[in-house]
Amino acid sequence: MSDVELVVRSTRVVTPGGTRAASVAVADGKITAVLAYDADVPAGARLEDLGDDVLLPGLVDTHVHVNDPGRTEWEGFWTATRAAAAGGITTIVDMPLNSLPPTTTTENLRTKQEVARTKAHIDIGFWGGALPDNVKDLRPLHDAGVFGFKAFLSPSGVDEFPELDQEQLGRSLAEIAGFGGLLIVHAEDPHQLAAAPQQSGQKYADFLASRPKDAENTAIENLIAQAKRLHARVHVLHLSSGDALPLIAAARSEGVRVTVESCPHFLTLTAEEVPDGATEFKCCPPIREASNQDALWAGLADGTIDCIVSDHSPSTKDLKTDDFATAWGGISSLQLGLPAIWTEARRRGHTLEHVVRWMATAPAELAGLSRKGAIEAGRDADFAVLAPDETFTVDPAELHHRNQVTAYAGRTLHGVVKSTWLRGERILADGDFSEPRGQLLTRHP
Repeated sequence: MSDVELVVRSTRVVTPGGTRAASVAVADGKITAVLAYDADVPAGARLEDLGDDVLLPGLVDTHVHVNDPGRTEWEGFWTATRAAAAGGITTIVDMPLNSLPPTTTTENLRTKQEVARTKAHIDIGFWGGALPDNVKDLRPLHDAGVFGFKAFLSPSGVDEFPELDQEQLGRSLAEIAGFGGLLIVHAEDPHQLAAAPQQSGQKYADFLASRPKDAENTAIENLIAQAKRLHARVHVLHLSSGDALPLIAAARSEGVRVTVESCPHFLTLTAEEVPDGATEFKCCPPIREASNQDALWAGLADGTIDCIVSDHSPSTKDLKTDDFATAWGGISSLQLGLPAIWTEARRRGHTLEHVVRWMATAPAELAGLSRKGAIEAGRDADFAVLAPDETFTVDPAELHHRNQVTAYAGRTLHGVVKSTWLRGERILADGDFSEPRGQLLTRHP
């Protein structure tokens, strides 16, 4: 213990073994031990006593569209990582699209890494992209350290990132399975979408009808079949349809390696409450009815849904027109995911231990981030300090996102992030940020 530099003490520390009073010893940016609450502080170490505030592991968000470079008016590494830190997130994995260039070659990956390097307030990893014409680029991207590959099965919304048809999906998935990689998938079936009624205008009910559950269910069923055939590992992104949960559970029981995430907006917002013309609520797949939300929470409770991540997909305000058919589809929630989920989780009888599992431990496991996602010896000393009983009302002007467009405006949420720590250094306290300390992560240890 002679090399311990910092001891963080709280009456409530959320560890893999449960929540308890403890003192967490830190040296060289790593947790060296989780000690008794009243353990002696080693000579020369600094004590940070949090009182009754809860010490959580820093959250891990594996689904973030930073849009940098190329569409930095939508977001950017500087603002995205500040917003994440303000929400208790200490690691993000950036999606390969909406930036220009997309992360679909090693050259494009290097471009994105260079842009991010000096702007990262938290740690950042990168997903690669699987396109119809870049199968040859997948292994080099894997070797360069991306955490896996994203594919769309229906149009992505940007021309430079086209979707895969079933034949192309099979080719990409076979290549990725060959080197033991992971394919993460936006699963909506284009044929089901084409058959759905398409109506422009301000009515949310019309938009919801244009993105039916069957589009998700069919795409997931096809993805599972391909994964089973190729013995591949796949992950379903932003699950909205509760009807797909039995498909996923059955596939797992047959040994198919499939995991699934959902998002704060699907778990806390409902179609019934979306005002007409309020396209800050638009995303694809869409926010569905309250009964569907109940099914998603049941999927979390029984372990079918593995994790909760933001799918932070911002845009400029002008792209959020009042026409649901043409407005940009994406919800910004990096800063608000933890309190939004905690508010609903506590109402439904869940604990902060559950929230940590869903928002820190499981996303870290998905990406293979073995040093993240838990408070235990050997992990990075990444922490979020939460006052779980304090409330605040969401004011868009106080968000650190580049564009203060939010579906949560005016909502009162439980859980105030008091400070955020990265490798034993406090990077945010009471709204004040340190200089950027984030590192660029790769799949390699």
